[in-house]
Amino acid sequence: MEKPRWHVRSSTYIVESEFLRLRKDEIELPDGKRIPDYFVRESPGFVVTFAMTDDDRVVVVHQYRYGADRITLELPAGSIDDEEHALDCASRELTEETGFTADRWEEVLVVPSEPVRSNSNMHVFLAHNARRTHEQKLDIGEHLEWELMRIDEFKRHLFEGSINALSSVAAGYASLRRLGRL
Repeated sequence: MEKPRWHVRSSTYIVESEFLRLRKDEIELPDGKRIPDYFVRESPGFVVTFAMTDDDRVVVVHQYRYGADRITLELPAGSIDDEEHALDCASRELTEETGFTADRWEEVLVVPSEPVRSNSNMHVFLAHNARRTHEQKLDIGEHLEWELMRIDEFKRHLFEGSINALSSVAAGYASLRRLGRL
């Protein structure tokens, strides 16, 4: 399939904050039709980390998510800062959220996070030989507790749907497959 030529007639930022950058474009399609309000969320992307300890346990977090108004079971994750490399972000977020660091890192997957309405990518990393070396250092608005979960228990939660953030579901399956544990 050939990429269609969409023409941006105008572009305006509706929101520009530390947490959200939202752009409103007016698009002209190849057939001349127009979409007056096409919204795009811009971001440098985010990371999700599947951190394994040397005794085969996975670092997970129980985190309150305001948008859903619920506590989710997830893998450690976070937003990439401007000019930050994805791997540096993954290491930083794992340490900030859980206090864990890792000896070896492996990139598993890079995919568009929401290609219909966003320009960001999700980066998934495996962190090998994770161990707790620091205290948590949570950002404002972060309310979470970390837990070590046996890999069989993680798989059960993943398969049953109790790991309930889509990014963690995708990262969990991709990481288990990379490890040959799916």
